[in-house]
Amino acid sequence: MARTWLSLTVELLGGRGEELWPWPGRVFAVGPSHTFMDLANAINDAFARWDRSHLSMFTLADGRVITDEETGAEMAGSIGGPIIAPIDIAAAKVARTLEPGAEFQFTFDLGDAWTHRCVVGEEKVDPLEVLGIRPDAPLPYWGWGSIPDQYGRRWATDDGESRAQGKPSRPHPMLLHAWPAQVQVPGLDLSELREAIAAADAARFLAAVTGRDIDDALQQVGAGIPMALEQRRQEAESMALSVINRLTWRGGAGDRLLAEDLLAGLRRVPLTGRVVPVDLDMLSTVLEGDPDLSTGGYLDLHTGQVYDGSATDPMIVGEDAAIDVEEEGPDRWLRLRPIGSRNGWRDMAAFAERQHDEALRERLERAIEGKGAFFRFRDVVHGENLGEQWYAFSTDRQMGRSREFLADNGIRVG
Repeated sequence: MARTWLSLTVELLGGRGEELWPWPGRVFAVGPSHTFMDLANAINDAFARWDRSHLSMFTLADGRVITDEETGAEMAGSIGGPIIAPIDIAAAKVARTLEPGAEFQFTFDLGDAWTHRCVVGEEKVDPLEVLGIRPDAPLPYWGWGSIPDQYGRRWATDDGESRAQGKPSRPHPMLLHAWPAQVQVPGLDLSELREAIAAADAARFLAAVTGRDIDDALQQVGAGIPMALEQRRQEAESMALSVINRLTWRGGAGDRLLAEDLLAGLRRVPLTGRVVPVDLDMLSTVLEGDPDLSTGGYLDLHTGQVYDGSATDPMIVGEDAAIDVEEEGPDRWLRLRPIGSRNGWRDMAAFAERQHDEALRERLERAIEGKGAFFRFRDVVHGENLGEQWYAFSTDRQMGRSREFLADNGIRVG
């Protein structure tokens, strides 16, 4: 028989928050008529999964998502990259979608995130040669690892006597949420995004976000989604779902809260708690201040206006102009106390850790050691032309912390 079947290697990288090493793997023969659903079932068979009530999802190197139609719109772009329409897992053929040498990801159970690295072989195979039959579904013909392996192999080339291979110094990019590489995705223009939100222009907002790398600015993008849903719901719904998924995946400060609020907007249900139209950027400026240099401020719970401490001090603005927080009491005003620079240092450390260039990462990590960390870090960031990335990254984390502060006081951002 002609060699018309794909040889497909699948390695299990890890799940339940832990990486496996050495990676257990299977090599499958995949026929021309087999769908991605057939492949998902075969992989789950090979890795001994009996509870199939969880979602299976493939992610291609160009960011496309392959899953079932019902959840496809929700999962589109949830791992990263531009927002791209999903592919139906039950209809798409593996052989027609992938080229020899293609690398893609398979995830089983998005909660436990059993992550698999899949690679299409350069040479096609004859199923009668490697399997002895022509099966109706993809079938493994070689394997290694302990989940399970009838021959006890621990890795692909294990001869039963060699010592285990050394573990890599860093996890695979798929486990760092750094795969597929997004260097080809256009960056987000934060100035354009903010101007579109300020102008309440949904069309401009959608144009500024679609197809852009938004994963470092989810809190900032999320601020404009309620407006977009109000003006252009049909176009904005898929974007809202993508942002909700990305927030859930990222799981930073305030991300869960924003995801819940956006989901409420999609369902057309009111937010829980007291809703106040707060400018999170302004609130962050007061909250993230240095306690030794700032007296904090107040949030007007009626208007959402943020005032720093000078606005309430008669010695600075004059007795007539000062805000009288004592007279109107806690129903009108929320005291804002600065929390210091510790969170700012953690932001710098997180930004340094995410750099793929080892030399740059080490320079940033050295810069934040000891006194003067903020100034040294700023010099490195601007010297490497990372200023815009750092601004988007740090602003988003600050806004998330401000959102959590408000939620702790029973307030949701309207």
